[in-house]
Amino acid sequence: MITYDRLFVGGSWVEPSDPEPLDIPSPHDRSVIGRAVQARPADVDRAVAAARASFEQGVWCRTPPVERIAAIRRFNALRAENAEHVARLISSENGSAGWFTRASQPGLTRQANAYLRAAEEFAWEEALPADPQSPARSVVRREAVGVVAAVIPWNSPFSSATSKIIPALLAGNSVVLKVSPENSLSMGFLAELLERVGLPEGVISVLPADRETSEYLVSHRDVDKIAFTGSTRAGRRIASIAGEQLKRVSLELGGKSAAVILPDADIDRAVAGLKFGSLLNNGESCIAQTRVLAPRNRYEEVVAALKELVESLKVGDPNEPDTFIGPMIRPDQQERVRSYIRLGIEEGARLVTGGPQIPEGLEKGNYVTPTVFADVDNSMRIAQEEIFGPVLVVVAYDDEDDAVRIANDSEYGLSGGVWSADEKHALAVARRIRTGTVTVNGASVAFDGPFGGFKASGIGREYGAVGLGAYTEYKTITL
Repeated sequence: MITYDRLFVGGSWVEPSDPEPLDIPSPHDRSVIGRAVQARPADVDRAVAAARASFEQGVWCRTPPVERIAAIRRFNALRAENAEHVARLISSENGSAGWFTRASQPGLTRQANAYLRAAEEFAWEEALPADPQSPARSVVRREAVGVVAAVIPWNSPFSSATSKIIPALLAGNSVVLKVSPENSLSMGFLAELLERVGLPEGVISVLPADRETSEYLVSHRDVDKIAFTGSTRAGRRIASIAGEQLKRVSLELGGKSAAVILPDADIDRAVAGLKFGSLLNNGESCIAQTRVLAPRNRYEEVVAALKELVESLKVGDPNEPDTFIGPMIRPDQQERVRSYIRLGIEEGARLVTGGPQIPEGLEKGNYVTPTVFADVDNSMRIAQEEIFGPVLVVVAYDDEDDAVRIANDSEYGLSGGVWSADEKHALAVARRIRTGTVTVNGASVAFDGPFGGFKASGIGREYGAVGLGAYTEYKTITL
């Protein structure tokens, strides 16, 4: 059993204000797999004070970018060396299937490398072209924002954490990373890796804490920027706090993404791709394409293929190699997903496969039966609200304009996909979909490109040069 009886504050392991540890249960059978102390407001004060002191003293923000880049390279190498351990930790505490946690590790390397490339090419300071009508000369600098509160959810902890702390640290900020209690074990190991990197005192803290303590952190007067990934509801609250205090803020929020299968698409190929695009991480993914839009003349073909796919997927112990879908992270999340399945039946959607029953033999865990609904109207709640579980809805469309209209008929705009035999045509359709990311024929996310959402899916972007720039302020010096 893994135990963390101290908190990682400012680069050191310190005694917590509340020494009583929290039990970390396995989503598979609800047995206790670890214990970890949780941060309280007094611990937040200590972490923010350390971050503020390190920033004001310039121990990191005035370190040359080349040295900051070298430190992040060390971190990236350490994480890659421990990829198998990281994958096992996340599967144990999250219930994410082992195939997913292992497949995610190369993506973490790609994500970090994209930030590192951006930092190497970044215009940290540049002279502006001379103004022929003025004798003045101007220099534009990109400087660290200050103290960053990075707040992440439980569903993909390492990816969410590194997408924020890497660019924040590369830019010279001091960071307080607030993680979910459910991820206390994997994020405790993240803190161990950061300790081995050898950052200056005060620059980084990792605090597992509840929602109330999280709000205390983002409301803290000594925090200059909030970087948040999580639900749209929580994002609205954070945005209101940031607006009231005029903090810088970036928000990566929920989604209800559409996969548009065009009439000329190879249905077998599209459905095979949706196995990963729609059901990755047990469906507990903000980018999951859980609305499948199918042309009426091929609708039943798509529905039948999805039924066959979903029924072929093994649900069970996330540590078993042939498991594709593991348990939901908590009992309340399990019940939330099951309640949406019951709602879909009440709304009149056709239950193609699955249902609210718990899979046989898995009653001890937080399991949900993967479910497909057909004859879904896009106005139904199961088509409009983020379920965050292995539940797919299939919506029929009449023509291409109707498909685009339905895809855009959502308060969200985070991700989406287009499937077609004609890539040029698919690109034209993708341009019409109002989301921050669109993949064509199952392409993987490009980490050099900006990632984030339209509408209620967020504010700002992560990844690459744009994501790095989000942790800087412009300064113009005129001579």
